[in-house]
Amino acid sequence: MFLRHIITFSLIALLAGCAGFGSREAVQGQGSPQLWKAHKQQLSTLDGWQINGKVGIRAPKDSGSGTLFWLQRQDYYDIRLSGPLGRGAARLTGRPGQVVLEVANQGRFEAPTPETLLAEQLGWELPVSHLVWWVRGLPAPDSKSRLTLDSDSRLASLEQDGWQVEYTRYTEQNGYWLPERIKMHGQDLDVTVVLKEWQPRQLGH
Repeated sequence: MFLRHIITFSLIALLAGCAGFGSREAVQGQGSPQLWKAHKQQLSTLDGWQINGKVGIRAPKDSGSGTLFWLQRQDYYDIRLSGPLGRGAARLTGRPGQVVLEVANQGRFEAPTPETLLAEQLGWELPVSHLVWWVRGLPAPDSKSRLTLDSDSRLASLEQDGWQVEYTRYTEQNGYWLPERIKMHGQDLDVTVVLKEWQPRQLGH
């Protein structure tokens, strides 16, 4: 009977740990895990922003650079790339389960996930669903991650789902410390993002 209670308690503790925020993170580096946790909780409340910046992409089929505009309103996003990105301007809009990609001179395409659309139409294996977290300097919560903190207890680098993400510069906007320069290295894709203008918002639910 006692053993059964111990096993039950251990199972409950294990399940609670799995459900807990950040339970899949392996954290190392110079920063304080406590300060990192506070920083992460603050950034997790951000569910709206407008970003203007530049993006550089190196891929087997496309390489080039262009401008980036990203509007986020809770689970809705509107991401626009323009400039010499090999295939012209592209606009990705959507919410969970319904995503639309419009490519200049090529047409309008729909799919349930942004990853499917970009892979089919542009040949990019890019984890767009993770970007909503990575762009804030956070690991995506739905898979394991390995984090390295800088001396300010913010992300210096992140390894997740076969991607290496480096954060080389941060900026403060409205009391939030947000990434200003991000380098993402995937198997066949390198993406560099310079975020020139951040407008973070907490919209609430």
